[in-house]
Amino acid sequence: MYDWRKMTPKEREEALAIRKAKRHPWHGPPHQISDQTTLYHLTAACYEHVHIIGYSFERMAEFEEKLLATVTLHNEDVLVWCLLPNHYHLLIDAPNVLDTLHEVGQLHGRTSHDWNLEENLQGQRKCWHRCVERAMRSERHQWATLNYVLNNAVHHGYVKRWQDWPFCNAKQYLDAVGRDVALTRWKKYPILDYGKGWDDPEM
Repeated sequence: MYDWRKMTPKEREEALAIRKAKRHPWHGPPHQISDQTTLYHLTAACYEHVHIIGYSFERMAEFEEKLLATVTLHNEDVLVWCLLPNHYHLLIDAPNVLDTLHEVGQLHGRTSHDWNLEENLQGQRKCWHRCVERAMRSERHQWATLNYVLNNAVHHGYVKRWQDWPFCNAKQYLDAVGRDVALTRWKKYPILDYGKGWDDPEM
């Protein structure tokens, strides 16, 4: 539903009708918990993709620390993550993903309060869109997701190499698996149009 502002009134009415019929949240995908895997791609964005996290280097560093502490409260492992000035992605092993989503929601609430207070915008600004999860459907989906997350800072033009972005664990990943393995996975599991169509109301 990120295209909501671009829709005509009729298109909005049709999109909402589909979501209501399926008993989905009106403006976001429903939580879909898998009974086949505990691996999930979590992603969240600042409201209207405003660069709120990126207000300062210090804010990004502090939020990264809080986010990682939050998602490891109930989970086995954070495989990869990437935090950008207006959104973030994580691939996590989350046996209790609903608990994790609840904790992330609490984190979003606390940071919204603190950041609006810091910028004297209390009651004037919504900081976050909701966090959503995607269960990994296959090994291919898992590795494509990993590549997508690690490549996100490059994709958005912040750096030219994964390991040059300070708010992700690309360097640790490359150190752990080696350049040859990482390159093989990149070629074998390309991201292509990864993520395209996520906001389709039929999805």
